[in-house]
Amino acid sequence: MVRTYFKITVTEKSWAEACLRKKIMEQKHEERTHVPTRVFVIVWIALVCLTGLTIKAAQMKMGEWSMVANIVIASTKASLVLWFFMHLKYEKRVFKLLIFVPLITVSIIIGLTFFDIWYR
Repeated sequence: MVRTYFKITVTEKSWAEACLRKKIMEQKHEERTHVPTRVFVIVWIALVCLTGLTIKAAQMKMGEWSMVANIVIASTKASLVLWFFMHLKYEKRVFKLLIFVPLITVSIIIGLTFFDIWYR
């Protein structure tokens, strides 16, 4: 069956596909989770506190551990941003697991770099 809308001819197959796409988009829209503003404010306060902790850690004389402390603080801040501001917390398990691939790769590269520097 052929239908005509606004001088555009649509076949039955493409009409069914369009209806299916619309239904899928409506389902995706319904699946979205509303995050209260309070959560974003708490995460923002935590990020500000961690930034202050980074500044204090840079001022302290921790020797070799200052780099480790700053990497741990930076990783915590990045995790908060990914988890809440980028809504990774509300995504499917596959996306949560896929985020670890680049993190592990970067960790290995940084670890090998430190290994090379320490044993020169």
